Amino acid sequence: MFDANRDQIRQMFIQTWAKAQAGEPLQDLERIIADVIQEHPEYHRLLESGERGVAQEWTPDTGEENPFLHMGMHITIREQLSTDRPPGIREAHTALCQRLGSVMRAEHEIMEILGDVLWQAQRQGLPPDEKHYLARVRRLAGL
Repeated sequence: MFDANRDQIRQMFIQTWAKAQAGEPLQDLERIIADVIQEHPEYHRLLESGERGVAQEWTPDTGEENPFLHMGMHITIREQLSTDRPPGIREAHTALCQRLGSVMRAEHEIMEILGDVLWQAQRQGLPPDEKHYLARVRRLAGL
């Protein structure tokens, strides 16, 4: 999935949602994608629109969040949790879920930090700083 271009990634979301809606068997990554989509009913109509969803642009000046980026960040966080990378993210996530009372709220808070860390890395031309990322998530979780 992560070697694909923007349109291919968007197609994967659209096709996975169609498969899930049709009750077709899903591969492991497709199950994760379908779960994230299921948790975001506000994106269902877009995903069911086919090519319109692939072609649509979201820019900061429109004030709209890119749903594919948003769902992709959920997937990234869930993959981090499944591998506990950076080491300690799972513990911090669990503590944050308990503090906020919601897995979705915790993921959205982590997403803000992840987005900022990725933006800083891109701006500086460096890899993302995992230690800084984890420290910020731990601080948010009260650890």
